[in-house]
Amino acid sequence: MTPPRPISLTRFLIQEQQAGHINADLRLLIEVVARACKSIATAVGKGALGGVLGDAGTGNIQGEAQKKLDVLSNEILLEANEWGGHLAGLASEEMEHAHPIPNAYPKGNYLLLFDPLDGSSNIDVNVAVGTIFSVLRCPDGVTEPGDAHFLQPGRAQVCAGYTIYGPSTLLVLTVGRGTHAFTLDREQGSFILTRESIRIPEAAQEFAINTSNQRHWHPCVQAYVADLVAGAAGPRGRDFNMRWVASMVADVHRILTRGGVFLYPADRKDLSKPGRLRLMYEANPMAFIVEQAGGAASTGIGPLMDLVPIGLHQRVPVVLGSRDEVAVVERYHRDPAHSPAGCASPAPA
Repeated sequence: MTPPRPISLTRFLIQEQQAGHINADLRLLIEVVARACKSIATAVGKGALGGVLGDAGTGNIQGEAQKKLDVLSNEILLEANEWGGHLAGLASEEMEHAHPIPNAYPKGNYLLLFDPLDGSSNIDVNVAVGTIFSVLRCPDGVTEPGDAHFLQPGRAQVCAGYTIYGPSTLLVLTVGRGTHAFTLDREQGSFILTRESIRIPEAAQEFAINTSNQRHWHPCVQAYVADLVAGAAGPRGRDFNMRWVASMVADVHRILTRGGVFLYPADRKDLSKPGRLRLMYEANPMAFIVEQAGGAASTGIGPLMDLVPIGLHQRVPVVLGSRDEVAVVERYHRDPAHSPAGCASPAPA
């Protein structure tokens, strides 16, 4: 019997278009982003041979030192998406303000947001990094979108995805009809569907959190993690494993693969920042992907994608993963024994 023909990303998107689930502009936009990610994958794969390791000597809008690959990845995504005619504007974690499409190019009806290289602190030690992206509709009648036009709740996303540059390069994508994974066939240069309609297990055996921040955690998070660490002898009655890669794409991808919960909670480390992760570039797209895989995403006190953004670089607390475990984390936040006001009510920033 002849084995079934592999389904490429292009074929998958054409089938979605033919079924009326996406339009041609969104299909072509996703393909452009995927091609840009293939270019980034090549640069990541060359590493020191391509002269792309180390600091760039510059900082981004958040005051963080940029790696050479941060800058290169941002440039690749900008150049690839400016001229395609599918976008009205772009916004990047690496840039202070939204980037309008130059007047010399045709414009479309979508807005693209991206974190060009998530987990870039791992670049020089050869640990998996990735690209995260989100697509919104440009408001009707807007031809020159500014920062304010990107400030839409996560529920407004029409597409989200990430690419993880690891032993293999994977593109994980949702257009609101499940979450699907495509593996880059390096010989053919095509992304091939390898996991369709991913489902996150409802129960969790693993958790991911940066324990170096433990001294700053609020009491509800301290109590939750302590009960996990107590294992079978503790109140949870079973053992949990802790994993932390310090690359959101890698940590979330593990949860998509075998379940678990990812936490980057509010803490007291810097009271001007109620969370570490960016709502628009990291939290919202990952929440969309996780929810479409049957999981849940929360700030600790409510659905993450219900937040109305107040800034392009707004930071928020994030809890996402297996649905049942996210609900447990929310219970710890609501429990009066563990939840003084600072824990239950993270302020926006």
